Amino acid sequence: MEQASSEAVATNDRLSEITLDSASIGRGNANIEHEREVAIYDLLDGNTFALEGRDEGPYKLSIGIVDDRLAFTVFSADKPSDEPIVAHFLSLTPFKRIMKDYFLVLDSYYQAIRTAQPSRIQAIDMGRRGLH
Repeated sequence: MEQASSEAVATNDRLSEITLDSASIGRGNANIEHEREVAIYDLLDGNTFALEGRDEGPYKLSIGIVDDRLAFTVFSADKPSDEPIVAHFLSLTPFKRIMKDYFLVLDSYYQAIRTAQPSRIQAIDMGRRGLH
């Protein structure tokens, strides 16, 4: 499993760790793995995350695919239990367009790295991070 953590935010209403389930999501080439790490870092950086009616943060988030649905499983970061607090399952269908756009931006980004001016690379990178 891939994971990253953030200790930058002092509040308990935050995600302190995001883990991708490599069994269901799979591993990618070096560029894809790098993109995943950057996306996780961006999500953790100064985030705010709370569960309505709960005060068990900070939280850990596990992301995977279960029965062709995107699964978000939330755990308390402070409790050693593997018992989830809550799990949400979403259809992947609404994400198809944004994923297509994201991979187009990634292709542009990696092409730009080879030949483009730094200002062009920076502009594409800002768009890529915005999609995160």
